[in-house]
Amino acid sequence: MTTTGPPLTLERQLREMNEALLVSSVLQHELADDAEKADALVRESEERYRALFNSAPMAVFVCDRNAVIQQYNARAEELWGRTPALGMEKHCGSTKLWLPDGTLLPHTKSPIVDVLRTGIPIHNVEVFIERPDGSRLPVLVNFSAFKDTGGEIIGAVTSFIDISERKQVEEALRNSEERFRHLADNIPQLAWIADAGTEGQVHWFNQNWYEYTGTTLAQMNGQGWHSVHHPEHAERVIRKFAHHVQEGLDWEDTFPLRGKNGQYRWFLSRMKVIRDESGTVVRIFGTNTDVTDQRKMADELRQNAADMSEADRRKNEFLAMLSHELRNPLAPIANALQMLRLQKGTESPIETQSRAIIERQVAQLKHLVDDLLEISRVSTGRIQLHLERINLAGIAERAVETARPIIAQRRHELTVALPPEPIWLYADAARLEQVLVNLLTNAAKYTEDGGRIWLTVEQNGESAVTRVKDTGVGIAPELLPHIFDLFTQAERSLDRSQGGLGIGLCLVQRLTELHGGTVEANSILGQGSEFVVRLPLLKAEGGRMKDEGSEGLNNSPVSPHPSSLKVLVVDDNVDSAESLAMLLKVFKHDVRTAHDGQAGLKAALEDRPDVVLLDIGLPGLNGFEVAKHIRHLLADTNMVLVAMTGYGQESDRQRSQEAGFDHHLVKPTDFAKVLEILATVAKLPE
Repeated sequence: MTTTGPPLTLERQLREMNEALLVSSVLQHELADDAEKADALVRESEERYRALFNSAPMAVFVCDRNAVIQQYNARAEELWGRTPALGMEKHCGSTKLWLPDGTLLPHTKSPIVDVLRTGIPIHNVEVFIERPDGSRLPVLVNFSAFKDTGGEIIGAVTSFIDISERKQVEEALRNSEERFRHLADNIPQLAWIADAGTEGQVHWFNQNWYEYTGTTLAQMNGQGWHSVHHPEHAERVIRKFAHHVQEGLDWEDTFPLRGKNGQYRWFLSRMKVIRDESGTVVRIFGTNTDVTDQRKMADELRQNAADMSEADRRKNEFLAMLSHELRNPLAPIANALQMLRLQKGTESPIETQSRAIIERQVAQLKHLVDDLLEISRVSTGRIQLHLERINLAGIAERAVETARPIIAQRRHELTVALPPEPIWLYADAARLEQVLVNLLTNAAKYTEDGGRIWLTVEQNGESAVTRVKDTGVGIAPELLPHIFDLFTQAERSLDRSQGGLGIGLCLVQRLTELHGGTVEANSILGQGSEFVVRLPLLKAEGGRMKDEGSEGLNNSPVSPHPSSLKVLVVDDNVDSAESLAMLLKVFKHDVRTAHDGQAGLKAALEDRPDVVLLDIGLPGLNGFEVAKHIRHLLADTNMVLVAMTGYGQESDRQRSQEAGFDHHLVKPTDFAKVLEILATVAKLPE
């Protein structure tokens, strides 16, 4: 039979009842000749016994030497569900007792028989008693014999303690453990449990652990888990694990574990300390989640991001280089146009018309090149806004003047509506003009000849709103969500001569966003388009007052300056150098040319010119190196160095300044800027 230890209070109560019963029996024998005294002592003993007997929390039966029930307490009726004296045989051994394995204990083998025969008590026998409804109640049974003064066994006390609640708890615990094991064996993680204070000795692993590692329980006992760790990580992991176990801290780490095929896979390991109500760590639960595929995917994503970043960098470098290379042939063309412009009045109508065509196309090429350079700057975050207080109406007027040639060429009717009062912004005037020029030229490109374009500027709440609307071919629905993406371009008309590169609208959006604004496009295919730019109004005084409406484009022809200067032009593009020299000579300047870095440095040292117009991308010594040599060798002169290059990014300007240049002009250079610099030099005191 299975026995377990009862609570000490119950054991003590049984012992005290036995002692009281024994004392009562002894007194009856020993004090028989002194009836009065005996009666008093017996009553006292019996009262004590009955108090204990009736207050006992267990069911108690007292039987004689023949195992016939003599007494039972109230708890006995509750436990049995009936009155034992009336509803059952009076023999203690007649009670049906079932063993935990479901075996019925025979009457002849009832423990009461052995106790009455030997006098040896039997404690804490776990059995089931059968109740009237056929149910079985789990109890712990105790049997104790009591003897007379002569040592003869005269009866026994049997107690039944209801353990149904304890059995329910045990059953619930078993079910809980079964559910836990079922869950633990079916999760994808490798799970394990260690007791606190075992310094990493794991006593349980789930089935997935054994299936993955190909190990057995015997191999994993204690600290056998060390064996499946990668040698390069084992020492670190074990040291970190031991530290967290000792400190009672949760833990997380990632490391490889060896599988049964000998291959290692990466696992995310998490350890959770389990504490009791007092906060003491009682056990540790851990899981290992396979993250090999996730790591591989993350590595691939990082590589893809790196590849995309590199591709983007190469793209931006290509755009910058392309814009530079395109500027080189544009420079001599622009210079030649300037020469032709100076011949006004002497050219034939055909020559005048031809020059106008070339001017328009050169302006378009320059616009495309500028867009290439600008999108490269914006994409790499190298663009800088020069913010100041400006009137939006003035920006709109300048944009109209810039876009007017293409609008006039296509015979569009342009309607401009500007507000009567200034709309003040804190913005970069040049960049906002660029935004509006792109929108106006875009409208002109995709509107058939003779169509209409509207430019409207107004204030709406806290925003300045600019609308550019046209009667053009419109935008296809599938293209509209992507119209501001870089290089987005669609065949919106058969006329592609003004198609562009798909950069302009992307530049519009990014420049607008840099100003804290938004731009949106609305269109129905075949019914024109409308672009709406919203910009925040100036809320506080900042920057200097600048009314752009008072400034216009300086389209007046340049006039010769009376002062002649010695000018050195250094450019490996011979056409560019010679055409610029021709222009300068028209204005009575003494000009010399050179076509590589060494020749340019030699000419500067020999002639000591007033101004050097110096290209950067030169063979031999580049322009930066030439400038540094000039500043070093001719430190005592006031020679003015002007960089004339296709490189126009902010970093290029910074390098020019560091090399000793006084000015940085981007090809194709505005010749008026060159003359302005020369005029300033001519006024300098010698």
